[in-house]
Amino acid sequence: MGKKKGGKKMNKKQVGEALQRFFQENPNDTFSFKQIFKSLKFDTHPLKMLAIDIMEEMAWDDFLTKVSESSYKLNTKTQVQEGTFRRKSNGKNSFIPDDGSQPVFVAERNSMSALDGDKVQVAYMARRQKHIKEAMVTAILKRARETFVGKLRVDKELAVLVTAENIFVHDIIIPKKKLKGGKTGDKALVKITQWPDAEHKNLTGEVIDILGEQGDNDVEMNAILAQYGLPYKYPKNVEDAANKIPAEITEADIAEREDFREVYTCTIDPKDAKDFDDALSIRQLDNGLWEVGVHIADVSHYVKEGSVIDKEAMKRATSIYLVDRTIPMLPERLCNFICSLRPNEEKLAYSVIFQLDEDANIKNWHLAHTVIKSDHRFAYEEVQAVLEGEATQATAPLPPGGGLCTEEEKVMLRQLDKLAKKLREARFKNGAVKFDREELHFDIDEKGKPVRCYFKVSKDANKLIEEFMLLANRTVAESIGKVKKKGLKPKTLPYRIHDQPDPQKLETLRGFVVKFGYKMKTGGTKGAISKSLNTLMDECQGKKEQKLIETVALRAMMKAKYSVHNIGHYGLAFDYYTHFTSPIRRYPDTMVHRLLTKYQQGGRSANKDHYEELCEHCSDQELIAQNAERDSIKYKMVEFMGEFVGEEFDAHISGIQSYGIYCEIDENHCEGMVSMRDLDGDYYDFDEKNYCLVGRRHHHKYQLGDPIRIKVARANVEKRQLDFILADK
Repeated sequence: MGKKKGGKKMNKKQVGEALQRFFQENPNDTFSFKQIFKSLKFDTHPLKMLAIDIMEEMAWDDFLTKVSESSYKLNTKTQVQEGTFRRKSNGKNSFIPDDGSQPVFVAERNSMSALDGDKVQVAYMARRQKHIKEAMVTAILKRARETFVGKLRVDKELAVLVTAENIFVHDIIIPKKKLKGGKTGDKALVKITQWPDAEHKNLTGEVIDILGEQGDNDVEMNAILAQYGLPYKYPKNVEDAANKIPAEITEADIAEREDFREVYTCTIDPKDAKDFDDALSIRQLDNGLWEVGVHIADVSHYVKEGSVIDKEAMKRATSIYLVDRTIPMLPERLCNFICSLRPNEEKLAYSVIFQLDEDANIKNWHLAHTVIKSDHRFAYEEVQAVLEGEATQATAPLPPGGGLCTEEEKVMLRQLDKLAKKLREARFKNGAVKFDREELHFDIDEKGKPVRCYFKVSKDANKLIEEFMLLANRTVAESIGKVKKKGLKPKTLPYRIHDQPDPQKLETLRGFVVKFGYKMKTGGTKGAISKSLNTLMDECQGKKEQKLIETVALRAMMKAKYSVHNIGHYGLAFDYYTHFTSPIRRYPDTMVHRLLTKYQQGGRSANKDHYEELCEHCSDQELIAQNAERDSIKYKMVEFMGEFVGEEFDAHISGIQSYGIYCEIDENHCEGMVSMRDLDGDYYDFDEKNYCLVGRRHHHKYQLGDPIRIKVARANVEKRQLDFILADK
């Protein structure tokens, strides 16, 4: 047993921990025995001998590298890695290595107060000490966020920001002179000015913006945006630049474009839409073929690369659709007026013009800058009524540009629908995966309060537009990606790519659906797997387990993203696919428009690395926007259910976790959680593989998809949390 200065004894474990921490905190340095003993105050002979023995073991473990007979350094090849830190409120933090290897546990004491999403460097703990691999953060390379949203608490001496996410070990302290007039209870956006270090455990910050009083609808929606680092205001200089753009179309503009102003053209969008990205034109040609024009707002004509408007659009990368508002990518003057393909107004477009036979086979096509004039602005509901042969007058007030359509228009809409159905049929025959997901929607009053909650299902009118947009996106991608001569490299283009499903997750899905009596193939070609998935979707249609199976199947799917390195789109079964059809709300579409124009004019291939960086940024921003959109839905859902606390509903189990069961109310599709502690008197084990909880004593099972009767216990809008308890049987 060794002794430390002051007579305190140290055992082997304590000496090992001291050495381990010392080397991890100095990962790039070599130390002699003398330096090590001095730094760690190992000043007795037995303690020094014990330390030397332990370092020898650490070298055998590959934790240390022996530089000479009397010096060591950390083995950074096997013990130091870079990656992303994931913080959990329960303390089970983890490190996700950049090389794609398995996540590693990081104890709170070894986290260096890293926050969720931070890029960090870690050192691995010595392996002989524990069987479980464990990591220690040795450096924070890049902070994921510098700003945070929370509620202010202002005391006499100091002020603090309390965050709903509960992600900090310590509060953010705000000097009173940095409060910007904020008072207790205000929601505020705060920027960190001092991160924790060896001398300071707390975070220090300053208020950037006071969002307003908690509970106010505008404040809460802006807080969601601010929480994700998303903009909730439009910069004045960008608005000013947009206001200077002339709306008039000149004779010179028309002279260099194909003129479609006399061809029947319409837009079909949600009834509350204002930014009309796309329009369809249709006419029958003398040769009997149908000419269908997919006309897309010519944003790149107005937004020049490198301009202040372009830089802001690039930074945002996407419009954000919260429950009660749109945060546009472009200033309102552009997205809702100049670029928007509004009815009875001449507009500039970039168009893919198809010649199709009755079976929707492409006989000819070309890409052209055009000028169009939309004859009719339809809402999806109106077109659906036409396709179903009902009266076309919608029950809700029609949007401007709407109104009853003529018999000739009905013929055109039905012809477009007929062609779209042929395209859809061919797509599924070719191996596209069927996922018709329902979307949760709210009707809200003028104060933003939700008054109705329902699911929107995609109908033929939606699918009509979808098919022609898919066709245009695929066709322009093929025109660049498919090179005609062997040996030629395709020019740079941002593609929308989607990888094959995760084989392990597919196997989990196969094992899961067997319990419901379904069979599924997980091996073979891409086509065989997608065909098997589609058969599964068809077979479970209308059954109680349908939504459940769709959810588990979606988990097996990879996320689609943008890249200049094309691998095709698995879900759509397209070898080449891009985004061309929504430049008002997606920056990649604007990038694609610019490159296609450049290549049409004989330009050389664009810089691949530059465009790959932009693709990565757009993919990241898309994910962040989706998270904010989900949070706004969650907030409105909890707010809506706040009116029903104490009431009972029929529901089904929509999710199983080790801490409880998620239940979705059958009537309105709102989802809440029954905590493990609120389940009936038994201890439940979580069976992750079979998506169920099983009672140890009574063996009662809670299975994904089971019907259940619940009572609404709490609706906490601040935490966006809906709590249920089991109703009395």
